[in-house]
Amino acid sequence: MQRILSGIQPSGQLHIGNYFGMMKTMIANTDSSDLFVFIVNLHALTSVHDRKKLSTGTLEAAADFLALGLDPEKCTFWVQSDVPEVCELSWFLSNMTPMGLLERCHSYKDKVAKGIAANHGLFAYPVLMAADILLYQAEVVPVGKDQKQHLEVARDIAIKFNNTFGETFVVPEPAIDENTAIIPGLDGQKMSKSYDNTIPIFLDDKPLRKRVMAVQTDSTPVEEPKDPEKCTLYALLKLFASKEKMAEVHDLYVNGGAAYGYLKQDLFELIRDHFADARAKKKDLLQNQDYLREVLQKGADKARAKAAETLDLVRERVGLRY
Repeated sequence: MQRILSGIQPSGQLHIGNYFGMMKTMIANTDSSDLFVFIVNLHALTSVHDRKKLSTGTLEAAADFLALGLDPEKCTFWVQSDVPEVCELSWFLSNMTPMGLLERCHSYKDKVAKGIAANHGLFAYPVLMAADILLYQAEVVPVGKDQKQHLEVARDIAIKFNNTFGETFVVPEPAIDENTAIIPGLDGQKMSKSYDNTIPIFLDDKPLRKRVMAVQTDSTPVEEPKDPEKCTLYALLKLFASKEKMAEVHDLYVNGGAAYGYLKQDLFELIRDHFADARAKKKDLLQNQDYLREVLQKGADKARAKAAETLDLVRERVGLRY
């Protein structure tokens, strides 16, 4: 089976962009792949400088995955920082990474332009991401379009290392679902915690409805035709509604009659009902944090076993064995 790997940051409440962009796909691959799933709390340090927020968010992210159906007995599920070998590998890879490669990364430029403080961690983010992937010899990495460039950086680093020191790393391939590669946020931009435009998965009814009602729409009158492909609300509805429902909604858009207020209410109800069981399960899991820690520790032990194999090979390849 192919080894598939992906991680998610605990830098805030996980949202429907996280779910459709990564979590749903990873959970669906549990039985058909050698699945590696982790919570990337070291990456989160580029934007989260609040101890309690990060530690609490890490356990919440673990509960989110389990509530949504991830089976920790059928995969390797851990927290990034519990495998410190990734930091050592990141140093080895840093010495194989041209500055120009990182300077071309648009994610760093975009985040700085959005007001996120520029620092070395944010700039070197793609190298740590490469270490995450290469340490476990992942073959396939599901990514959104916005992360595709970072995976290309990981591939470039792996190829350069292999060419310099001999075959060491599997060169990973991206897996991009074109239908859900970029989930729009409330403002039409990519849904991101950094932009505060998300719809969190596990909100209670009242705050969830408030978020959905904040989805930006244009001022076209109800009776006028609208272009569904340019509408954030329509794109979000497609994620949850049945084909039959979307056929009706599409007809309202192109022929007139699409009332945004009513459609937002539909979206609220669809999201609420879709995650109802998971929402209840998450509350139960958070009442048993010792269980969550036990699951993550078992996962870290499995991950470290694989990491040790790779790092031992890397140390030998670069000449640290003497």
